Parts: sequence; structure tokens; C-alpha cells
Amino acid sequence: MTTALLLAAAAVAYLLWNRPAVAPALPQLPPLTPIIPPGIMPLGMPGAAAAGGPHPLTLLAILAAGAMIAFSILESRTSPPAPGPAPVVGLDLRGRFVGPDAATDAATTAALLEELAGAIEWDGQQTEPRLRTGAAFDDLRRSARELRTRGVSLGARQPAVRDEIKRFLDAEAGTEGGPVDAASRAKWVRAYRAVSQAAAEATR
Repeated sequence: MTTALLLAAAAVAYLLWNRPAVAPALPQLPPLTPIIPPGIMPLGMPGAAAAGGPHPLTLLAILAAGAMIAFSILESRTSPPAPGPAPVVGLDLRGRFVGPDAATDAATTAALLEELAGAIEWDGQQTEPRLRTGAAFDDLRRSARELRTRGVSLGARQPAVRDEIKRFLDAEAGTEGGPVDAASRAKWVRAYRAVSQAAAEATR
């Protein structure tokens, strides 16, 4: 905004500075006053010409300055915020975390499930994965929660959230605790990340 105003001022100064100088009028004897009928103003007499407007260069400078200021105002307007991520289909945890620790529990759930998804995904990329069954994935979740919360059960403190997450995981990742292939592992990763996203949305 400041840069645009300075440029506009410079443009006005340049145009006014380069305006052609008006030659000083030479002293002349007053013309003879003819006999003029009342109410008629002949051409060439003082006041006969229509009042002149601003000089064309002055108008050009004003228009240029106005255009630059308008452009700078348009540029300074903040763009609309980018839309947030789409809510998880089939899982909405907003308003389900309750109590004085609701925000903390939601943030903990989001961070924990994202870490679990990353760990399971990384493990599957190894030559000899250590987590090979659905039961191992679920056991990892329980162990990680106990370590993260120092034994505090988030499910006991947030029963509505616990039940909703269980319903979602059963539907998305299945209930089989046996061996998993690459496709099954990818389902668990997607499901855990979806829970993480839903919990993060609940904190907003």
C-alpha cells in the first residue's frame, strides 16, 4: 500500500513538473469597447470563453494515482481461507469428548492414532514385519495408550468416544485378529488415520 502511494505521488510530481510552461502575457493596451446590445457577449471579450477545466496532464496524473491506489487496495485484501479437510465419512467425534479434560483427551487420541498408523505402515515396509496380525495391531494400540497416558484409560473417561471408535474400526478394519496381508494392513492404517483426523476435528 505504501509503495503504491509513493509511486502515485511520483507520477503526479513528474507530470506536473513536465507540464509546458505558459508564456507570460505581454502587456497590451485595452481594446476599444464596441457598442454591444444588452445581454450579448461577443467572442474574444473577457469572460466570453467558457471556463476552462483542469489541464489534461493534471487529469491524467489524478487518474493514474487513483488507479494505482485502487490496485494496491485490491492486492492488500486477504484471500479467503482455504477449506479445511473433509470430515471423516462415518465417524464424527465432535461434541463427544466431555468433561474438563475433553480437549486434552481429543488431542491425545488424535496424536496417538496418527503415530500408530505411521508405525504400522512403516512396519509393513520392512523385510520381516513384527506386526503380522490384527490382534497385534490392536494390542499395539492398547500398549501405546497405556504408555502415553501413564495407565489412564481414555475409554473409561470418554465412553461415548470409545464406543464410536470401536464401531468405526470394526466396520473399516474388521474384527479378525488373524494374519494380515498388505491390503488388510492398509485398511488398518487408513482406519487409524481416520480416527486421528476425527479426533483432531473434535478439538476445533
